[in-house]
Order: sequence, then C-alpha cells, then structure tokens
Amino acid sequence: MPTRRPSTNLDPEPASTTPARGRSGSEQAEDGGGRTLRRGLQLLDAVLAADREGLRVVDLCRIAQLERATVHRLIATLVESGYVAQRGRFRYVAGQRLAALALNDAAPNLAARLRPVLERVSTACGDAAFAIVREGAASRCIARHVGTHPIQILVIQVGTRQPLGVGAAGLALLSALPDDQVKAAIAANATSLPRYGGMTPERMALLVQATRERGWSVIGNHATDGVLAVGMAVHNAEGEPSAAISVASTLERMPRERQQLIARLMRDALAALLPAGV
Repeated sequence: MPTRRPSTNLDPEPASTTPARGRSGSEQAEDGGGRTLRRGLQLLDAVLAADREGLRVVDLCRIAQLERATVHRLIATLVESGYVAQRGRFRYVAGQRLAALALNDAAPNLAARLRPVLERVSTACGDAAFAIVREGAASRCIARHVGTHPIQILVIQVGTRQPLGVGAAGLALLSALPDDQVKAAIAANATSLPRYGGMTPERMALLVQATRERGWSVIGNHATDGVLAVGMAVHNAEGEPSAAISVASTLERMPRERQQLIARLMRDALAALLPAGV
C-alpha cells in the first residue's frame, strides 16, 4: 500500500511545469514568475527587517516558509543583483544597491546638515570644502562651500560622481567601511581607477591603510593634477559612516602642517555642529 508523504509547512518548488488543462503555457509562466517574484520580495523584506547582523539561510527558511533550495536560489539572485550582501560566511544583510537608494532619499537632509560644517571649515581655512555620500562603489558630491582665498580649487560640483576613493572625501569614507566592502568597491572600480592619475587597486589599498592609521585622508594628483585634498568621514548616530567632507587646494598651499590644521578644523566643526552624528 503506498505511503503518503508527510505534510510540511514549507512551500516547495512546483513539482511539475506542465501547464494545467485549459490554461496556456504563457499563463502558467506568468503565474510562476509572479510566485518567484513574491518569494524574492518576501526574502528581501525579511533581510530589511533584520538587525545589522543579518539572517542565516535557516532563518530565512523559517520566516518565509520556503525550502532551503528555494531560499539558496533566490538569495543568490538577490546578492548578484546587489540588493542583498553576504556578511561573513553564513549571514545576509541589505546590499549596496539598497544602501544607494536609501542615500538618494536621505541626501537632501544630509546636505542640509553638512552645509554649516562646510561653511565653518571653509571660512576658517579659506579654501573650498565639499561633502559626498556613497553610491555603491562611487561617491557623489551633495554640497560644497566656496572659500575666501583668491584661488579656489573647485575640483567637483554638486552632483559629480566618481569612483569611491579617488578624492579625499571618498577615500575617507571608503576607509571607514568594513574590509569586505572596501575590497568589493576597489574591485568594482579596478578598470576605471587608472584614469585618475594612474591610480591602481594596490595603491588604493595602501591609501586606505594609511588613512585608517592617520584618522583622516590625504590624496593628491589623482582626481585633479596639481591638487591635494584632506578628507574625513562623517558618522551617523549609530556610528556608521554615512558621508564625508574634504578641503582641496593647490599642492603648494597644502604642506603637512596645513593638512594637519585642516583635519583639526574638520574634526572640531563636526564635534561642535554634529555631536550626535549626521
């Protein structure tokens, strides 16, 4: 006598792709595509609702009531498309693409909060100051303040995008990220880095290390010839890097002592105007 398969709460993959009687193959395909989309969105919702440590596959199976093979297949697609990222070997968190979307929504508020900081720093040193946010493996300028010195180095405009790390603010922000995100950003920009003063992934990694040891970034002759800039990451209330600021001037105007002065001006302005983070 045949035995019945035990029931399960998990939602398995369809046993057959044969169209049901009276329905066309295209209708069945649409139903299957809709079901896959709903399942993927369900997993994405679960990842977004989790804490910063992320979720394991077993957690996703339990939350979404899906079989492990289905979760593995869907989460791999979400990782490949950038909506989910792997943290460590077994956990999943929101990916860079979602982070970029969130930053796009938050950018006007970030710009408004950072403008007084830029104004204070620029007024104190006389040079132009800039603020940037991260968009995946790129940086985007969201605000700037022109100084009073007769020669202003306006290296980027509001809205300018460039590989994360080739400018001082971008380098400061890149250096504040976890190691896995730093490696991923450098790898994503590997082919475009040489266009910025002959930058290489290896040199970028060394600059990240130096920035972490120093606490602020210095970079020259890469984004713009004859220009050196100093940058500093800006953290949110949770201590996560959300933006960065920088000051740029000519190489002659930026000896080591002045680099250190500008770093102090940026640190003091952030402490005074954004003591709880941006």
